[in-house]
Amino acid sequence: MAIARFRFHAELNDFLPPERRERRFAYPFDRQAAIKDAIEALGVPHPEVNVILVDGASVGFDHRLRDGDRVDVYPAGAAVPGRAPRRLRPPLPHPLRFLLDVHLGRLARYLRLLGFDCRYHHRAGDAELAARAEREGRILLTRDRNLLKRKRVALGRFVRADDPFIQLEEVARAFSLLGELAPFTRCTRCNGRLASVDKAAVDHHLEPLTRRYVDDFLQCQGCGQVYWHGSHVAHMEALVDRLRQRLEMPAP
Repeated sequence: MAIARFRFHAELNDFLPPERRERRFAYPFDRQAAIKDAIEALGVPHPEVNVILVDGASVGFDHRLRDGDRVDVYPAGAAVPGRAPRRLRPPLPHPLRFLLDVHLGRLARYLRLLGFDCRYHHRAGDAELAARAEREGRILLTRDRNLLKRKRVALGRFVRADDPFIQLEEVARAFSLLGELAPFTRCTRCNGRLASVDKAAVDHHLEPLTRRYVDDFLQCQGCGQVYWHGSHVAHMEALVDRLRQRLEMPAP
């Protein structure tokens, strides 16, 4: 039986059992397996991988493992030794576009609040999500690592945190969102664009006190939801400010 020796770097260790984290370990195999298959068999989804070095040389996912290979695997953003290694993660879409699975409904609302194109369907199955991510060129965010292992998923992230706000901070750091924030430009309910609207055009949607004291409104161009500066908006502004402050600090 052949043996390769793997080491995973930085946050890729999140997918490993404690005894394999931050250290090199043996991976026995009995045939010339593609390195992508070995990485995923060890628990790391391929969209999380950006660079693979074998004996110091940069290789692609199709590299065939050989006995004695010394493998180092890096995520995006990690320091990699050597000159201009081959980057395996495709370029991110511009502007950024996200697709979220059923477990991330609150995160979807937060990302829309910050102005990001964010699709979320709570009844979509894995095959549908993978196909849509491929078809629309979206970054798939999920709490299901097996979903990320599907061949059709090129861009994606397994969301580590449980708390929705910490999830937001995690995704914002992972995809450098700080400079892209455009709060209150998308509908948190349906992802449509918001536009200013005359008060007279939405008067029939308003409660008496809102009609009396508020003059400036936004309306979703998709579902027609009306927004104005009320207590809920103040709460959202506080959330955005808190996120900005967190992102301007070093990662915990």
